[in-house]
Amino acid sequence: MAEEKTNWRAEALAVMAKADEAAVTELMQGAIDLHVHSGPSTMPRKIDHLEEVEEAAAAGMRGVLFKDHNYSVAPMLPMMQRLVGHLGVEMYGSMVLNNAVGGFNPHAVDFNVKSGAKLVFMPTSSAANHIRNTHRKARLVSNVKLRAPIALSVIDANGALLDAVKEILDIIAQNDVILSSGHLHIAEVWTLFDEAKRRGVERLLMNHPTYGLHCTLDDIRELAGMGVVIEQSACLYVDSRFNVFPPEQLKAEIDAAGPENSSVGSDLGQVDNPTPVEGMRQMIRLLLGLGYAKDDIRLMVRDNPARLVGLDLSAAHQSAA
Repeated sequence: MAEEKTNWRAEALAVMAKADEAAVTELMQGAIDLHVHSGPSTMPRKIDHLEEVEEAAAAGMRGVLFKDHNYSVAPMLPMMQRLVGHLGVEMYGSMVLNNAVGGFNPHAVDFNVKSGAKLVFMPTSSAANHIRNTHRKARLVSNVKLRAPIALSVIDANGALLDAVKEILDIIAQNDVILSSGHLHIAEVWTLFDEAKRRGVERLLMNHPTYGLHCTLDDIRELAGMGVVIEQSACLYVDSRFNVFPPEQLKAEIDAAGPENSSVGSDLGQVDNPTPVEGMRQMIRLLLGLGYAKDDIRLMVRDNPARLVGLDLSAAHQSAA
């Protein structure tokens, strides 16, 4: 993929250097990260779920959502609440419809959303699109050898959405949780989101649209116009080994969707990378350096993620503008 040919860390650091650190600290207050890759996991992780909550609390964040490609953290949340709930950080689980949960398995979706999962991701490492993109490349590498993935697509050979996926959309709608397009190709995403809206799914999310999903800026504009929140992954832009885009690409994508339809998730937790909390700080620095107003940044790091998970913005954690 062309975006992987250059690492733009030096340019990102130069833009981040323009930011006022006091403003960064201010904007971290009440921030919510809906894309945290802490452990335990079969993939190498820098911190565990409890450490992530501790770091988020120290930074003044309001909430974190945990994502593992192979299991849902949701059933663990009651125990985690007992251990770190006193820190005041909202904790959310999610599930990814990879082979480990049976792919398009309505029973697994039903169980996990009723166990507290707030977000259902379409396949990532098991997505046919992801497997094509990663042919002869190392991505989402596991510490242990797992079975070779069975490639999953939400559409059949005629381009129609699978019946099992329709059933899953109904469960998502009935439980009012978030639907993410995962690592599907944009051609699949249109079919998925059109049907999701017809079935009453109200919380739609697309992660890192131009990384692996083959979105254009026009796609982003149209998706935002139909109510999809476009999440930008900090790991692709900050001082990370995954940095593959220049800062101006971030600005182009946010401007295409508009800050009112954009959010920021760290997409961090891997070894040899910043922690998710540090990644969020760096992303705020980058947004300030790119010239975004504080109110627009608050929309992306606090208000829009809060709206997705159904948090009341009038709560005490909301900092003054």
